[in-house]
Amino acid sequence: MIAIMNEKDRIDFLRKELHRHNYNYYVKNNPEILDADFDALMQELADLEQKHPEWADNNSPTVRVGSDLSNDFVQVRHQYPMLSLGNTYDKAEIKEFYDRITGDLKGSAFEICCELKFDGLSISLLYEDGRLIRAVTRGDGSVGDDVTENIKTIKSIPLQLQEGLGWPRRFEVRGEVLMPWASFEKLNTERETNGEPLFANPRNAASGTLKSKNSAVVASRRLDAYLYYVLGEDIPKKSHYENLLMIKKWGFKVSENIHLSKSLDNIYAYIDHWDTERRYLPVATDGIVLKVDNLNQQQQLGSTAKSPRWAIAYKFKAERARTHLLDVIYQVGRTGAVTPVAVMDPVLLAGTTVKRASLHNEDIIQQLDLHYNDFVFVEKAGEIIPQIVGVDKDARNESLGDKVHFITQCPECGTHLIRFPNEAATYCPNDATCPPQIKGRIEHFISRDAMDINSLGPETIDNYYERGLIHDIADLYKLRIEDLAGSDATRLKSARKIIEGIEKSKSTPFDRVLYALGIRFVGKVVAKTLAAYFHSMDALQAATLEELLQVEGVGQTIAENVRQWFMSPTNLQILDRLTVAGLQMTADVSRQVSNRLAGKSIVISGTFTRHSREEYKAIIEENGGKNVGSISKKTDFILAGDNMGPSKRTKAEALGIPLLQEEAFLAMLDEESTTAI
Repeated sequence: MIAIMNEKDRIDFLRKELHRHNYNYYVKNNPEILDADFDALMQELADLEQKHPEWADNNSPTVRVGSDLSNDFVQVRHQYPMLSLGNTYDKAEIKEFYDRITGDLKGSAFEICCELKFDGLSISLLYEDGRLIRAVTRGDGSVGDDVTENIKTIKSIPLQLQEGLGWPRRFEVRGEVLMPWASFEKLNTERETNGEPLFANPRNAASGTLKSKNSAVVASRRLDAYLYYVLGEDIPKKSHYENLLMIKKWGFKVSENIHLSKSLDNIYAYIDHWDTERRYLPVATDGIVLKVDNLNQQQQLGSTAKSPRWAIAYKFKAERARTHLLDVIYQVGRTGAVTPVAVMDPVLLAGTTVKRASLHNEDIIQQLDLHYNDFVFVEKAGEIIPQIVGVDKDARNESLGDKVHFITQCPECGTHLIRFPNEAATYCPNDATCPPQIKGRIEHFISRDAMDINSLGPETIDNYYERGLIHDIADLYKLRIEDLAGSDATRLKSARKIIEGIEKSKSTPFDRVLYALGIRFVGKVVAKTLAAYFHSMDALQAATLEELLQVEGVGQTIAENVRQWFMSPTNLQILDRLTVAGLQMTADVSRQVSNRLAGKSIVISGTFTRHSREEYKAIIEENGGKNVGSISKKTDFILAGDNMGPSKRTKAEALGIPLLQEEAFLAMLDEESTTAI
């Protein structure tokens, strides 16, 4: 009786934990455990449920697909359920899959289509008459989020198919939206510069990007997509492999590395080849997908409640190495975030020598129960970023050092560190005199996407700071040639170039000046949005929290950080000096073509036929209006398209805010007067 009760408690615990991890992975895009650990918990629960059918639960994680639904998007029901794949890390289970297929097909010949398993976000694309009609995420497998406008920014996804290629009138194609390594590294570099949390891997970055409410953000991050399945009533081929070749001719991006296998040995050879070669691909892959090729045989084999019986995913094991922890050091970033870094004996991992690995934050150190002189296990996240994933506690002996505790004082300036509620990072609050923060802000200010003073660099900034020539960003505009040329004028040429670059930066547009200030969480896109909405630094400084929250793409965190920045006397003093120096503190409104919408706050909701949402945003701004992201009593009207969210419609009706349809809006403006298109 006790054993049964223990197993019942274990089932309840596993269900609760897996639901939580599903939420962290699919909704928050912030997984707490490795995929292999998640799969192990799922398998344990499946085994216990099979042993105890009397405790069956229709809402168990074993019979549902993880959900990435968001309240910010319209939900759409899939015509064909988007099931997840069963997966394994063991080749022996691939043989079991192969043997089961052989048995279920009663000896009939079959082929297996081998494909790379891309590590991104599943998407369903609906086409009618050759045009992209709708793009929907997997969601819970039955219902997903309509992300059509964001998908349209991905250049590898065709919006209109070429005539005469034989595509059916209506069909659905499925694939994976992902972020290439180059885009991922560029994005994390920008986020680090802006003091924003880094994405752990390209999958999280792609998912977070696709769920953005601002299509301009999506476009700027250069997502990609690979398509891997086609459905519909009139699909001409009965071979999955031939269908992939067919949709490739229609204009869809299909992996060059699909392969048709007729034997188990051939499948093993494909797995072994890509377990090594995947490291040279431009995108993240985490395994191989095996599918029975014949569509009639797929239908014969059928599906479970969660996954098709005719397919399985083999997931690669991350390369892991064991090494000795020597020390933990701490680095202070531009925003004051303090990052712990493990210093280790050099170890070869995924083709490179690793000596250091980020420990991310205090919570990670505590979870690892890390001690000095521990032997630790290191993996490369996505084959790129070294991270400590465990401790070899069996190897501990009398040489074990003290437990690693996160420092309490800044290693650079000695200030007592703080940690904000609901944040994992620890900060040095001394942004006035902490050297790495000061130098980091200056380096951000001169960067290419900010003031673009390319004649300066980090080493030069460090030199000027140490010599006492600069103490903040405004000091750059007080520099003189004689300060930089040296007593013997040996550096006269470079000094002139630097001063010329600083002088030239005074013509940098207002939105980039705003970005250059380094306000926490105000990246390039947000800075551009704020500049377009408020038009001047004075207006932005005077904006209330409520007014900031009206700006589309600006949430509570961004709004609070903007207000906090402008409440600092030090920041305001620097801003005054920059204004006196001649920097651009107002937006160029020369593109405005009319004042028809002057003073009006407008919410855009739904999908449109004449123009895209981004084009309508531009039209509103060019006619003097303001785009706002949420409905309030200050909203003048809603530009309402098809599939307007029911919650927005209800709120608009409750507040008595008019809904203006697309044609009426264009008629009101007399579209010929606009230049946005």
